[in-house]
Amino acid sequence: MTRPAASPKVIPIAPAAADAGSGRLYESSRKIYPRNVQGRFMRWRWAMVFATQLFFYLMPWLQWGGRQILLFDLAARRFYIFGLVLYPQDLIYLSGLLVLSALSLFLFTAVAGRLWCGFACPQTVYTEIFMWVEQKIEGNRIARMRLDGEAFSAEKLVKKWFKHVVWLGIAMWTGFTFVGYFTPIRELGLAFLQTRMGSWEVFWVFFYGLATYGNAGFMREQVCKYMCPYARFQSAMFDSDTLIVSYDAARGEPRGVHAKGQDARALGLGDCIDCGLCVQVCPVGIDIRQGLQYECIGCGLCVDACNTVMDRMAQPRGLIRYATENGMKKGWTAAQVLRRVLRPRVLVYGFVLLALAIGLLASLVVRMPLKVDVVRDRGSLARLVEGGRLENVYRLQIMNATERPQVYRIAAEGGLQGLAVASDDSVKVDAAQSRWVAVRLQIPADRAPVGSHTVYFDVRTADGSAHVSEKAVFLVPR
Repeated sequence: MTRPAASPKVIPIAPAAADAGSGRLYESSRKIYPRNVQGRFMRWRWAMVFATQLFFYLMPWLQWGGRQILLFDLAARRFYIFGLVLYPQDLIYLSGLLVLSALSLFLFTAVAGRLWCGFACPQTVYTEIFMWVEQKIEGNRIARMRLDGEAFSAEKLVKKWFKHVVWLGIAMWTGFTFVGYFTPIRELGLAFLQTRMGSWEVFWVFFYGLATYGNAGFMREQVCKYMCPYARFQSAMFDSDTLIVSYDAARGEPRGVHAKGQDARALGLGDCIDCGLCVQVCPVGIDIRQGLQYECIGCGLCVDACNTVMDRMAQPRGLIRYATENGMKKGWTAAQVLRRVLRPRVLVYGFVLLALAIGLLASLVVRMPLKVDVVRDRGSLARLVEGGRLENVYRLQIMNATERPQVYRIAAEGGLQGLAVASDDSVKVDAAQSRWVAVRLQIPADRAPVGSHTVYFDVRTADGSAHVSEKAVFLVPR
C-alpha cells in the first residue's frame, strides 16, 4: 500500500518541511478540517459514541447490593463485576477475557477491516466528541479554516479559549470517571469536594484527562497514523475477501466535472465528478480514490459523502462502498460478496470465539464462591504443647466471594493418626470480604513419625453449599 500525495482540499497550517534542496527528511503535519456529513455511517458512528460513553460515564454510579456495580478495587485486591467478586486467584478469567477480545478483533478485521477503529476506539470516539464541540463553537469547515487563517481578534480569542475550556472540562470529567473504576466514585467525589483526594488519584485523574485532551483535541489522526500499532499489522489480517472501503475505479474513471443529466460516458468521463467531498469528510485526510491506505480507519464517511453526491447527480449509489478486492475485480453483486465473507478463516475464528465464550461463561457459573490460601506460621514451625501433643500453626486466608455473610467450618485430614484442629473451627466472613485466621493442628507426640506429612484443610460453608480443600504440610521434628 502506498501513501497518497496530499490532497488540495486539505488546508495546511504550516508549510511543508520536506524539501529536496533543504535536505530535510520529513514533512510537517497538515491540519485537517473534516467536513460534516450526513448518512448511514455517520449515524452509526454517533450511535457508538452514545452507547460507549453512556456505559463509561454511567456504570461507576450504579449500585449492586450496596456497592458499586463495576469496581476494580486494587487496594483491597478485589474486582466487583455485577454480581461477581473476583480475587487475584481468579486471574484466569481476566486472561480469558483478553483472549476473547483478541479473537474478536481478528474476527471483525477479517470480516470488515478496521471496524473497531472506525466506530468504537476511544481515540475515534473522543475525537468525534471534540470535533463536535469545535464545530458548535467555531462553525463549519469553512468558518474554522477562515478563523485559523485570520489575524488575532477578540472573536478569535473568545472562541478559541471557550473551546479549550469545554475540551478541558470533558477531558477532566473523563479522567475522574476513569479513576472512579478503581476507587469508589462516590467516595472519590466526596474526597474531591473536601480536597483530600489521594496523590495517586490526583495523578491519574490529571494524567488520563490531559491525555484525552491532547489526543482528541490536538493529535487526532496522528495517533491513528503513527502511534497505533494496529494500523501497521492490519494487513496481516486482511485478505481478498475482507470488506473494506473501496472506490470503484472502473465506474468512476476518468474523473471530470459534468452537469446533472449529462451522459458522462458520451463525454469520455466516469461517474466521479472530482468534487473532493470524499477527501474533505475523511477524519485522517486521505483520498480513498487512490486505493486502500494503512491510514484508513474504515469509518465509511467517504461513502456517505459520495452517496449524497450521486443522489444529486441522479446516479446509482455505491461509487465508494464497502466491498472486497475480489468483488471489485470480478463485478460481484452484494449477495455474492456476503457469501464469500463467510469463508473458512472467518468460520474458524467464529467457532473458536464461541467455544471460548461458552467455556468462560460455564466456568463462571460453576465457579466456587470460596477461596482459601494456606500459609505456615514461620515463627513456630512445630512445638510440643500440654498433654504431650505436637502442634503446627498455620494462617488461613478465607475469601468470601458471595454477596452475603458466610460461616465456614474448618477441618483437617491426612495420614496422621489423631490429627485434629485445636483452635476454633468456625469463622464468620462478611460479604465479599476476606479474613486471616490462625489455625492450630495437633497430633499425639508419641505416635508421630519423623518428617513432613501431607495434610489437607477442608473449609466449607455451614450449609454445605461450597467447600474447598487445600494442601499443607505437617512437620514432625527429630
